Amino acid sequence: MIIGKFAFLSQPSFYAVAMPSFDIVSQVNSMEIENAVNQAKKELANRFDFKGSKWEIVLEKTEIKLTAEDQFKVTTLNEIVIGKLAKRGISLKSVEQCEPDISPLGHARQSIKIKQGIESTVAKQITGFIRDGKFKVTTQIQGDEVRVNSKSRDELQTVIAAVRAKELPVAVQFVNFRD
Repeated sequence: MIIGKFAFLSQPSFYAVAMPSFDIVSQVNSMEIENAVNQAKKELANRFDFKGSKWEIVLEKTEIKLTAEDQFKVTTLNEIVIGKLAKRGISLKSVEQCEPDISPLGHARQSIKIKQGIESTVAKQITGFIRDGKFKVTTQIQGDEVRVNSKSRDELQTVIAAVRAKELPVAVQFVNFRD
C-alpha cells in the first residue's frame, strides 16, 4: 500500500502465546508473625506468674528468640507464642522449634525459626508427585518455588486440587495464576 511517498507493508506480526501457569510457593506473612509476637507480649505483661520475672521475646527476620529465668518459663513462652502464631493463621509446618538452651545458672533460651520458601528436596518431591499423576503439565523448579505450565487452565486447576490434597512437609500456596 502506498500513501504519498511512503510505502507501508502490512506484515503479519507473530507473538508467542503465553501458556497458563502458576507458582507453588511456601511463604509466611511477616506482618502476621509480628502481630502474633505483639499479642504474646501483651498477654505475658498481664500474667500473674510472669510479674516481676525477667523474660523477653525478640523477633528477628525469620527467627523468634525467647529468653526467661528458667526452663519452665521459657516453655510457657514457647507455648504462648506458638498458640498466637496458630491463631493468626500461620501453619505450624512453617515453624521449627529448636531445643531450649539452659545455662548452668538456670537461665533458658529458645529459638523458633520461621521457614520461608520450598527447599530443593521438597520441590523435587512436589514435581515428582505431579509427574507421577500423569497431568498434561510441565514443572520447573525456580529457586525456592515451583512453576507449573499447561495449555489448559482446567488441567492447572486439577493439579492445584491434587497438590492441596497431598500431605507435604511444608505449607504451600498457589500464586501468580496467569492465563
